Parts: sequence; C-alpha cells; structure tokens
Amino acid sequence: MRVVFAGTPEAAVPSLDAVASSSHELVGVVTRPDAPSGRGRRLEASPVRRRAEELGIPVLTPTRVKDPDFIDALTALAPDACPVVAYGNLIPPDALAVPRLGWINLHFSLLPAWRGAAPVQHAIMAGDEVTGASTFVIERGLDTGPVLGVMTETIRPTDTAGDVLGRLSTAGAGLLVATLDGLESGDLVAVPQPSEGVSLAPKIEVDDARIVWTRPATAVDRLVRGCTPAPGAWTTFRGERLKVSPVRPADAAEVPGAEALGAGTLLVTKRAVFVGTGTGPVRLGTVQAHGKKPMAAADWARGTRIEVGEGVGDE
Repeated sequence: MRVVFAGTPEAAVPSLDAVASSSHELVGVVTRPDAPSGRGRRLEASPVRRRAEELGIPVLTPTRVKDPDFIDALTALAPDACPVVAYGNLIPPDALAVPRLGWINLHFSLLPAWRGAAPVQHAIMAGDEVTGASTFVIERGLDTGPVLGVMTETIRPTDTAGDVLGRLSTAGAGLLVATLDGLESGDLVAVPQPSEGVSLAPKIEVDDARIVWTRPATAVDRLVRGCTPAPGAWTTFRGERLKVSPVRPADAAEVPGAEALGAGTLLVTKRAVFVGTGTGPVRLGTVQAHGKKPMAAADWARGTRIEVGEGVGDE
C-alpha cells in the first residue's frame, strides 16, 4: 500500500529505513523545516530529511501542517496510511482525514503510560523497570488513540535515555512495519486505551534538568540518566553552570566520612569525586564546565583545585 512517512529526529531514521525496505510503497516523507543548529546557528536539515534525500524520496517540510498547500500536496500523494515517528507537530483534522487507514504513530512507551513528548526520559526518571513502544491510530487527543501493537523493553540500572531510545528506535521500526502489514491485510484490530494507568510525559525543559542535591541519591541518579544526552542534567559550581553526565550512587564504605557529607558538598579523593545528597553520596562520572569540553570528574577536580567543604548547587 502507499505510505507517507512523517518524522524528524535521529530516532525516527530506523523506522524510515524499515518502511523504505518493506513491501509498502513509500511515496513521500514529511518532516519539520530546516532549523538553526550549533554555535553558528546555521540552518540544518533534520536527520529524517537527510536520509529521505539519500533514498531519493520526495520530502515535504510544511511550516504549518494545517496550511492548504500542504494538505493539497499530501492529498496528491494519495497515501493509504501515514506512519509517524517523533514528527514533532500535531496533525490537524484536515490532514488526519487524508489517508484511508489513518496516521499510525510509533510512540516510545506502553500506552496509556507516558503520553507526550518525552516518554523515555520520564520512564527513567520515575524509576520504571520496564518500558516499550506502542503503535496507535492518531486522533485529536494527545496520544489517546486506539492501540494496534505493543512491544516491551527492559530499563537496565545504568541506562540513559539515549540508551533506551536507541534500542526502542531499532526494535520499534520492526513493530511499525508489522503494524502496517497487519492494517493492509485487515488482521489488526485497534484496541481502545484503558482509562486507568494514564501518565503524562511533557518535554523536559532545561530548568527541569537541574539537580536538586537534597533529593535521595536514587532520584538524582534517575534524573541525570533521564536527561542524558538531552537536555543534559546540570548544577552550579562557583556561580557557573556545570553539566553532569551519569552518576552512580556510592556505598558508604568507599566514601570516607560519607555520613557527614552534606547535600551538594563535594568530596575529592585520588581517583573519584563524590557529592552528598539527601540520603547518601553519589560518584560523579563526566562533567562539563561552562565553555569547556567534557572530562572525567577526577580530572576536572584536579584542574579546579576544589577546596575542602566546597559544594555544587544552591542547597
């Protein structure tokens, strides 16, 4: 059947490749317009656009999905279905009505859990041990449509959001194609989402990624992993922002004077840097000072010459 794929970030590229390699006819790709990127703020095409152009697939980059010109262009492509992965725009009713089988979204959670823009990040931050991906028919509500397919994925103790999203992007591509196959054959029946178990996963803003050192060590660990690689967990040191990559809750036995280490207080040893939290210390992994490159915390501490009793954050 004829399909038009919609997606924008790198996480959508495996699904684009899978659809392009499937038995379905990929007649077009929709992605967000080129956007400023990097220090020079030069316009860059989305990963999906770059891959679609490599594949020789026509690309549509509407500024507004409700614009009549886009609706006309989409209608002209005559898609039977529109698979979607992290496109980044809401689909208006006029566009929803174009494909006869609907817009089929691959969402990286076990719906109805974690509806929204950042399901993987929120699952890690909440301490979930299992997540997954769902395919569903898009309707006017936020990720509320009936579900067509599901797969599960374990969240490992040291997983970052990038780790989990990478695995789900690859495995979810197969789920998306299987869903399209089932729709074409008529074997799939959409199942309404239950009203219980609903949770929301709004976009993680920079302010949300600030570490509160008075929280338990496990919560600090989950926040940092959930915000890695983006937007990046951070704290402050000597009045400037310090970006923090995954930490590890430490055993008290490996931290001299752990019981007296206050929340946010730094403790530097020969090979490690620890920070006190509301329950116990965590060991810093990689840090990035303002205007500097990422480096191992121990190397940063040696170059910074941290004084006894200094800390991070404002707690």
